[in-house]
Amino acid sequence: MIALDANGADNGPATVAEGGKLSGSEVTLFGPAAELAAFENVVDAPVAIGNHEEPVLAVRSKPESSIVQAIRAVAAGDADAAVSAGPTGAALAASVLHLKRLHGVHRPGVAVIVPVPGSPTLMVDVGANVEVRPEHLVQFAYMGSAFMEAVHGVARPRVGLLSIGEEANKGTPDVVAAHERLAAAQASSINFIGNVEGTDITSGAADVIVTDGFTGNVALKLMEGTAKTVVAAVREAVRSSTVSTLGGLLIRGSVGTLRRELDPNTTGGAILLGVRGIVVIAHGGSSAEGIANAVKVAQRAVDERMIERTAAALEAGGALRSAPTATVAPIDE
Repeated sequence: MIALDANGADNGPATVAEGGKLSGSEVTLFGPAAELAAFENVVDAPVAIGNHEEPVLAVRSKPESSIVQAIRAVAAGDADAAVSAGPTGAALAASVLHLKRLHGVHRPGVAVIVPVPGSPTLMVDVGANVEVRPEHLVQFAYMGSAFMEAVHGVARPRVGLLSIGEEANKGTPDVVAAHERLAAAQASSINFIGNVEGTDITSGAADVIVTDGFTGNVALKLMEGTAKTVVAAVREAVRSSTVSTLGGLLIRGSVGTLRRELDPNTTGGAILLGVRGIVVIAHGGSSAEGIANAVKVAQRAVDERMIERTAAALEAGGALRSAPTATVAPIDE
């Protein structure tokens, strides 16, 4: 069963609930029962956490909020995974507080399939950690690789480290150090292909692209904005004259496919890697289809035992920490 947070999405609880129905998975809705009377399996949880609230404080002060209750259901074993279109920070804080990190993981990372046509490319981190150390980047590489193999069926995913040049000595000191550690790893434990540049994110050069949360989030938002601009420009160009309109009719199917591939709703949202439970964070502006796809990502992660496979990959690669370090936020375990 998937615990589905009905609050937080821009389009309202009913859209989230409809997405749950479309997914084909068994879901329990956590949201305002008064607005969800037409749906089954509803836990009344009208309290939401907003984007303007400090995540850790809000999670601790609002244990009755829908996002906290959904994640606590996973921690208690009452749900297999949680899905929310609410604030990423709240989902991260609730997950670290209630699910805890995987044993030996420094920091969880938020991973997302970038909205570009072609083979899927995962980028991690895209917002959980503004500043990282080399060991964090190394763990992101192993966790991202395990996710792509388990959930997307990519054999030996190619892992690239985002930098300002392909050379091993390019980038910040932390990126250079992470490159050295990944390059020294046994080829059997990870398929590290070296540094990749910004232009490689959309070229399919790697199956997993590793970076810090600040850079990853900026890159992701830039791609989403560019995709919207390109689609709008194509639409305007097609409508600019009678001849172009006729031509547009001929390529309508191809343009529609492209628009769908560039739509964040198609990917289903981001997944939180490095915690002891499956948490998928859908886009705030998700349609019912987007929510359905997010639930499908969560269900596949459950079916393919992503948590166990991630832990095994980290251990096999010798990437687990040997001593406790700070979490993404000052949360007591």
